[in-house]
Amino acid sequence: MEKIKLEIVGLSYSQTQSGAYALVLSEVDGVRRLPIIIGGFEAQAIAIELEKMVPTRPLTHDLFKSFAGAFDIEVKEVIIYKLDEGIFYSKLICTKAGETIEIDARTSDAIAIGVRFKCAVYTYENILSSSGILLDETSMDEDEMVLENTEEKETPKDTLETVTGAELQNKLNQAIDNEDYELASKIRDEINRRNAT
Repeated sequence: MEKIKLEIVGLSYSQTQSGAYALVLSEVDGVRRLPIIIGGFEAQAIAIELEKMVPTRPLTHDLFKSFAGAFDIEVKEVIIYKLDEGIFYSKLICTKAGETIEIDARTSDAIAIGVRFKCAVYTYENILSSSGILLDETSMDEDEMVLENTEEKETPKDTLETVTGAELQNKLNQAIDNEDYELASKIRDEINRRNAT
């Protein structure tokens, strides 16, 4: 199965959901984005590394990098290989003395470690096609990490269930244009639920 390379394009925080962040990955050679909900600690660990900030004491992911370096282990890539009931599964592809080792990890931890090793992040077509959000090319102007505060828009689940498919697609496009990836993720899930029935 062919791997699709991803890059980090955004990280947004919702004030209405305590501790919830949306990490947004984009395919390098395409227009789809993959929003992944992660915890506050992992979001902070990713943001600190991307912004080149140095914490006063090493974070857990920094400790992992130091530990790996002390034993000549290198992380080569992160692969998001599975999506099951809304949960993404990832693995770190590591090398030591010419031997390749795969280590299972939560996606948020894998990416926090991956940015420290400056390694590539990949996924597969089946994951992007089921959970990716398609953007038009005019929306693709973000090149850097963005940490922003956003208010969650009130779109109750029952409201999504009552609108037509065309209206859902319009709401999805609006959410993407507003960079409200949390809402876009909910709308995408409703579209997928309808397509599955």
